[in-house]
Amino acid sequence: MRKILALVCVVLSVCLVAGCGQAKTPSNKIVVWHWMTDRDDAFKKLAEEYKTKTGMDVEFQLFAPSDSYSQKVIAAAQANVLPEIYGILDKKSIMADFIKAQLVADLTESMSADEGAWQKSLFDKALAVNRFEAGNIYGIKPGIYGVPIDVTNMQMLYNKKLLAKAGITIPPQSYGEFIRDVQALKRVGIAPFVSGWGELWLADCFASNYAFNIMGEDKVIATFKGRVKYTDPDWIKVLGIFADLRDQGALIDGIVTKGNKYAEQDFALERAAFAFNGSWCVNVYHDMNPKLDYGVMPPPSISNNYPLKIWGGAGSSFVVNAQSPNKDKAIVFLKWLTAKDQQANLARATNNLPANREALAVIGPILEAFAMGMENSTHPTIWAVNEDPLVVEAFDKGIQAIIIGEKTPQQVAQDVEAIKEHQMTKQK
Repeated sequence: MRKILALVCVVLSVCLVAGCGQAKTPSNKIVVWHWMTDRDDAFKKLAEEYKTKTGMDVEFQLFAPSDSYSQKVIAAAQANVLPEIYGILDKKSIMADFIKAQLVADLTESMSADEGAWQKSLFDKALAVNRFEAGNIYGIKPGIYGVPIDVTNMQMLYNKKLLAKAGITIPPQSYGEFIRDVQALKRVGIAPFVSGWGELWLADCFASNYAFNIMGEDKVIATFKGRVKYTDPDWIKVLGIFADLRDQGALIDGIVTKGNKYAEQDFALERAAFAFNGSWCVNVYHDMNPKLDYGVMPPPSISNNYPLKIWGGAGSSFVVNAQSPNKDKAIVFLKWLTAKDQQANLARATNNLPANREALAVIGPILEAFAMGMENSTHPTIWAVNEDPLVVEAFDKGIQAIIIGEKTPQQVAQDVEAIKEHQMTKQK
């Protein structure tokens, strides 16, 4: 990853200094690069519809997996042969570099036209991922620079049949009720909870939910800024949840080594009653077990002091190449692609949450349940500051150590705070 980021910096510097030449695309054609294998057929059908209506050729080109796609975008940036529309699969700081290199168009004016109709039709939390606010740390002119194609958030799933076997008729609303249900499930031999916590980011998402719930957003951000220590009782309480889940027997065996793909199989094949996953799972579970009867719920809250925030925002976004002579036509196409009818078609074809609010009326009940959580979602890309990656890694690995009994929450908190203080010293 470090090599890729270094290459990006070199690439964009070369383009800025040397003024690389943009590849020519016919005036009646728009090329779109994407990485979304599950949407390729749907995209191509929409492209055919658009040509019938407008006469404009739109060619969707699929490059997968996402790592290969990212490398192609970097190489194309170096040669300045990016297509009219593409996606940037990286941190906001990298998106800022592309904007500075004049490889991403500012869409604010188009979004604001007609009293902001386009902007208002899209989930604001999804736009936030593509928006740079005034005074942003990247030095980017305030505005919107990307278009969300769909949205996503992280919630919990519950298997209705397995809960019924344990005599549970209503999914838990609080953490205490969840633990009560865990014991009921164990009594009838059902594994209570699964998630792909072999992937650190998933455990981090789950912990973040409860950090916001226990101490509130201001205190979480203050911790990232170094004003609150990880040894604070509230952070120990967050880490203590994982010790409690372990001690209560809530977690499926091997959860700390389980990748999300295998966790999804466990839930789809009814080997666990609860799961923590993202809204993309609707399509995954349908492919694995079309008859699976399940529902969606937010993680059960542990405190009434602050709302339990869930991770969410834009699932996939496209940007427009600012150097393309077909830039304006590309913007018009993206406006059409994110309109109600097209978003509804994409949602039906791929079981992903539409970015357009108006398309929610035609989605199924499971996706609708996920959609209801969007207004209470948050994401690192919209936070005032993010935690140092080494601190995040230590925190997440500490969660794994707690689950397997290697360390206590207090020991993990001390370890994380030590790394935090070291990183802050380096920055001075």
